[in-house]
Amino acid sequence: TESVLQHCQQPRLDICPDQIVWGRSPVRIDIAGGWTDTPPYCLLEGGSVVNLAIELNGEQPLQAFIKPSKEHRITLRSIDLGASEVVTTFDELRQFNRVGSPFSIPKAALALAGFLPEFCAGPHPSLEAQLKDFGCGIELTMLSAIPAGSGLGTSSILAATVLAAVSDFCSLAWDKSELGLRTLVLEQLLTTGGGWQDQFGGLLGGVKLLQTQSGFQQTPLVRWLPTDLYTAPDHRACHLLYYTGITRTAKQILAEIVRRMFLNHHDQLLLLRQMRRQAYDMFEAIQRQDFMQMGLLVGKTWQQNQQLDSGTNPASIHRLTQLIDDLCLGYKLPGAGGGGYLYMVAKDPGAAARIRHILSDNGLNRNARFVDMTLSQTGLQVSRS
Repeated sequence: TESVLQHCQQPRLDICPDQIVWGRSPVRIDIAGGWTDTPPYCLLEGGSVVNLAIELNGEQPLQAFIKPSKEHRITLRSIDLGASEVVTTFDELRQFNRVGSPFSIPKAALALAGFLPEFCAGPHPSLEAQLKDFGCGIELTMLSAIPAGSGLGTSSILAATVLAAVSDFCSLAWDKSELGLRTLVLEQLLTTGGGWQDQFGGLLGGVKLLQTQSGFQQTPLVRWLPTDLYTAPDHRACHLLYYTGITRTAKQILAEIVRRMFLNHHDQLLLLRQMRRQAYDMFEAIQRQDFMQMGLLVGKTWQQNQQLDSGTNPASIHRLTQLIDDLCLGYKLPGAGGGGYLYMVAKDPGAAARIRHILSDNGLNRNARFVDMTLSQTGLQVSRS
């Protein structure tokens, strides 16, 4: 957090009273190199990840809306959670590290934008006084059209989306690189930690290799890849996304893996280095437009994730994947695993149709379902009404 504390912000209103700022983002699927973006490993050796930005059912599922308010206060709403909260003081805004709070992300985002004294370039006696100087109150509404524990990088990308909308509303001019780095800071404020691939995977569209070098400045170098393996008619139908209906929390898996990183666990460090090299193998396969090799490497990534922590593949998921194993080149649970979505690369369109039939007839629960996934070419978008 030191970098943002050394460069305090001065939010300035620059929209009409009847305008709305609208930010929206896709989610991401990591297909190689996941976990190499996570401190302390990436700080010591750098990270390499291949991921793709996707829309669900033709829409960008993570959205944030900000509009001026006549009352000099901050009103926060969540459409998907059906919750709301009114913030009138600095102390209330500072309560962003409460575990389970539905509004930790927007509170921390507004703090980083300069609505807390420690992050603001100018002094204000109270939040109400600052909002009067700013020119209005703030109404911020969020929508996450994804179930909790999805494995699609939801919380990090939602944080980046909220930061982007706040930046536009407050005339802060944060570009996508700055938004990604400030998301890292925001997650430190929330005490959740985590790596950098989630937010950059959603901020930036398409298929890409993201690379960082060792050191605290984890700014990824982006190498975009051709998209034919995901958009061409003969390949598009082979990419399947299935919501298992199993919710999971990545925190325990993350904590154990990071603990072993800090202990310099020999086998884990060797595995992480292999996973980093596999990101380059995936990069080469997609560059060559080798569909079969790309799919097989997705399967290899899933095996590596299980070697890193067996909790990524609970028995219920294993029983599910056994039903379709012969029909896939590869499959994996995105993110930390343990539940959420199952991404599959079918051998051909016929195999994809059979997978849909099998899993539709053998759902683990009433929430299990297929979701249409399409590659997002745009990544984050912010506009005004």
